[in-house]
Amino acid sequence: MINWNKLENPQQLNEIVESSKDKPVLIFKHSTTCPISSMAKMRLEGDWDFSEDEVDAFYLDLLRFRPISNLIAEDFKVHHESPQVLLIRGGECTYDASHLDITVAELRECFEDSF
Repeated sequence: MINWNKLENPQQLNEIVESSKDKPVLIFKHSTTCPISSMAKMRLEGDWDFSEDEVDAFYLDLLRFRPISNLIAEDFKVHHESPQVLLIRGGECTYDASHLDITVAELRECFEDSF
């Protein structure tokens, strides 16, 4: 099960950058009215096998907090997608995926490749 932290404040992005220097941070951008986004979220949650010691997970309700999504795209130099996951390490986005490319297996592979 994913212990989601809600991303609702632009200042949290600074905190994410800082904390990612010690532990990777996942950001999941979710459109609550999109069936593909709901499916991606359900698959991510169903297959989740990371411990809280490995990664912090943040959930962004894209419809309620679109300005934060825009900041994420700008700050981490990624193209806006929905749904989308970003893996932040050392203050930078080291991996992003969208739509049905969002899988725990890909995230796990990304973790294993870097250690």
